[in-house]
Amino acid sequence: MSAEPKRLRARYRRILRFAAFHLIQLWWFELFLPRLGLSRVAAVGRSSRMRRLARRFHVLAADLGGLMIKVGQFLSSRLDVLPPEITKELEGLQDEVSPVPFGDIAAVAQADLGLPLSQAFSWVDPTSVAAASLGQAHRARALAEDAAAAGFDAAMVKIQRPGIDAVVDVDLAALRRVGRWLSHIRLVSDRVDAPALVEEFAATSLEEIDYLQEAANAERFATNFAEDQRVSVPEVMWERSTRRVLTLEDVTAIKINDVQALRKAGIDPSAVAAQFANVMFDQLFVHGFFHADPHPGNIFVTPTPTPTPRSAVSAAEESAPDWHLTFIDFGMMGEIPDTLRNGLRRVFIAAASRDGKSLVDGIQDVGVLLPSADTAELERAMTQLFARFGGMGFAELREVDPREFRQFAQEFGDLVRSLPFQLPENFLLTLRTVSLISGVCSTLDPRFNIWDAIEPYAQQLIRDQRGPAVQDAARQVAIAASTALRLPGRISETIARVEDGRIAVRTPDLERRLIALERTGRRIVSAVLFTGLLLAGILLRAESVALGSVVAGLSLIPFLHAVLPRRRRR
Repeated sequence: MSAEPKRLRARYRRILRFAAFHLIQLWWFELFLPRLGLSRVAAVGRSSRMRRLARRFHVLAADLGGLMIKVGQFLSSRLDVLPPEITKELEGLQDEVSPVPFGDIAAVAQADLGLPLSQAFSWVDPTSVAAASLGQAHRARALAEDAAAAGFDAAMVKIQRPGIDAVVDVDLAALRRVGRWLSHIRLVSDRVDAPALVEEFAATSLEEIDYLQEAANAERFATNFAEDQRVSVPEVMWERSTRRVLTLEDVTAIKINDVQALRKAGIDPSAVAAQFANVMFDQLFVHGFFHADPHPGNIFVTPTPTPTPRSAVSAAEESAPDWHLTFIDFGMMGEIPDTLRNGLRRVFIAAASRDGKSLVDGIQDVGVLLPSADTAELERAMTQLFARFGGMGFAELREVDPREFRQFAQEFGDLVRSLPFQLPENFLLTLRTVSLISGVCSTLDPRFNIWDAIEPYAQQLIRDQRGPAVQDAARQVAIAASTALRLPGRISETIARVEDGRIAVRTPDLERRLIALERTGRRIVSAVLFTGLLLAGILLRAESVALGSVVAGLSLIPFLHAVLPRRRRR
């Protein structure tokens, strides 16, 4: 057996040994000891055990490279699955490894391009600009004919590491086996679908090592912002791009978190923070296709040359900043499909009405909770959340004692981790992206508040969904009205049955009580109709002021019936 297959087999066994050892430890402390009535013994040192596990995995991932670093980064964002001791430790796992010797990386490029790098480009820098676990990048200068066709000559060539395909296959095979092991441990399977989680990660990883897919992502992203002067995207040189080699325009500029360089260039970092947040939320809420890895290494601030004399510039152009944001590395992208948008719409409607049960139902529609979830505790937690914070705006929320937020977050986090709670991949990427946005913007402007940036987009999303929201509200009103309208009939039927002797009456004043009950029931009907018509009128006013006003006006009739006293018949 040659050296490479032996190395891959040793890698596979090392991953499985690591997983088996810690699964046995998990079984001993979390299953076996509690069955012996030693739960308190098992609980002692649980946090330190979790931290040791995370540190050991950190070392393993840094040593093996390949997908293991990606696994650590992926798990660091799974707050829905893992305890904070693990996610916090894995946050610092960086995709930085030693570069491959230039001769080896050039051989990969030659095999894919069909000619040596010296013939594919007029010049290639043998020193890598960046090295990661899956590939590395080198500066290059395009041949004259390629530069003329592509429209640029300064290029960045991204080349996969030698043998990375085999490494990815081995890593995924090991992870799939670990996922099957986890599916047989009830403590884990009740909370998370481990094989599905592995397949979710595998799909993302396989896309990331297909550079043609990354090039297509870059062009789709560029199309979305084609008319937007705030954003630029490097051009793709398709003639020098393959599945393992990607040639892009070299757009290196000021790194977005380099505050000192920004100020030196006369650019206000707080303005960059606001613009970056706006652009990212446009991706999330307008386009539904977003850069899912917007860390500082992937975004530049590029000063925009202004050759036009100031006298010839319009007022709008004069107020525009003399810089723009440049995005690179489109290997990890997120997309919000229609199904997720529809589920989120239901969540928004439930949240707006402060209905804890409907909110949990909406969360299940989104696919966050597994079918085995017992949602009673979650419904109670949501009800408490609405009762305490539901009526507050963003400004009021900022005035709440941070300790109260932390306490609620701790309790809610413990509840979430006790449920079979799993975020869909695109939803997870959304949360991770928002977290990265907040981190970058806070570096640029310590006073930055992400709620101020997200509020207009949340309002726009609700406005865009107004039509479906009106339909949902109308359906709810119709159901409530139908139930309410049937109530008097059922009460009358009950009275008739009593009068016919089909119900034995043992209390002399039952008739009087039933009449009072019927009167109360009719007032309940009026109250329900008033509420339904008023809400429908308010919602319809957004579509038609006249129709909404008429419906809201009609609500006065059942309102008066419900509140005005009636003469008692003698």
